[in-house]
Amino acid sequence: MTDLSGKHIVITGASTGIGRASATRFVAAGARVTLIARREALLLGAARELGDGTAWFAADVADKGALKAALDHAVAVNGPIDGLFLNAGIGETFAAIEDYPEESFEAVMAVNLGHVFRAIQHVLPAMKQRRSGAILVTGSLASERGMSMNAAYVASKHAVLGLSRAVASEVAEFGVRCNCVLPGLIETPMLDGLPSDATAQLARAVPQGRTGKAEEVAEVAAFLLSDAASHVTAQAWAVDGGMLGTMRV
Repeated sequence: MTDLSGKHIVITGASTGIGRASATRFVAAGARVTLIARREALLLGAARELGDGTAWFAADVADKGALKAALDHAVAVNGPIDGLFLNAGIGETFAAIEDYPEESFEAVMAVNLGHVFRAIQHVLPAMKQRRSGAILVTGSLASERGMSMNAAYVASKHAVLGLSRAVASEVAEFGVRCNCVLPGLIETPMLDGLPSDATAQLARAVPQGRTGKAEEVAEVAAFLLSDAASHVTAQAWAVDGGMLGTMRV
């Protein structure tokens, strides 16, 4: 079983889906967690369920000031950050590139890429000083593949993979690791927003023949943030039922 005993892990996008499932998994492995997301009621409910050692801060991660305040609150309540799971993300609009609204593009980039850059920039000095830390970013199949009608999402997810690798290269000598987890078709609120026939059609494209569960991503996230993955950095780790690694004719 993955051991996170004594570690403080901060999770963005923590109120639902992969973030919420990961919080449960991290606590079960012995970690203290700080949950960051926009919806206060969901965070409060999650904190009550997860018990002692769970802190939370309601913030829009696209807001620079709010994000920094949330990270500072995490340190004040739960101590130095050992693991940073930057999971918050949005999808926004589906549209052809020539029709894609500029405001939607900017909104997606602000959450999916901007908050990742700013959060890493904010916590990295302390990790480097302690010569210890693990950062994990939620990418996507769109980090490795182009997808039509989804320009902002694809651009942002390609970007976070590149950013993760750049960070990993810079901080390896300081004992800090940075990786990217690439969820496939996972049962989350984002996937739930699709019509059921569309979800079924997508599931048939998965070699395993099914969509994944948030808990399956959480297991991989726990490993990558643990000391068991001490020699794993600059990696893109797909949790996708085999989609990226195969081609079905």
